[in-house]
Amino acid sequence: QVQLVESGGGSVQAGGSLRLSCAASGRTFSDHTVAWFRQAPGKEREFVGAISWSATTAYGDSVKGRFTISRDNAKNTVSLQMNSLKPEDTAVYSCAATRRLISLSALGYDYWGQGTQVTVSS
Repeated sequence: QVQLVESGGGSVQAGGSLRLSCAASGRTFSDHTVAWFRQAPGKEREFVGAISWSATTAYGDSVKGRFTISRDNAKNTVSLQMNSLKPEDTAVYSCAATRRLISLSALGYDYWGQGTQVTVSS
């Protein structure tokens, strides 16, 4: 079992930055793929990005060039650096983990955090 806890959410003006963290506890984390998803009210859950155990990354089209995912296996954390934020980035952001390869679908992940709210005002 892997337990995930997100932190770092908050409110920011458009053009600003936020850094989210996903802290893991439980079994070995370094061999897990970790992804970030987001869900805005009334919208489908959206793939934001993911990082594999080997640090290969993938990003959703809407965040490419603005968001960066990194991991620190020694600290059992994965971070999501969000720059040039837009009002349409407003959502609850959740991290998820799996021992499988990167998947763009939420169904590809076995463990989930509770989510953290990000609000971007114009």
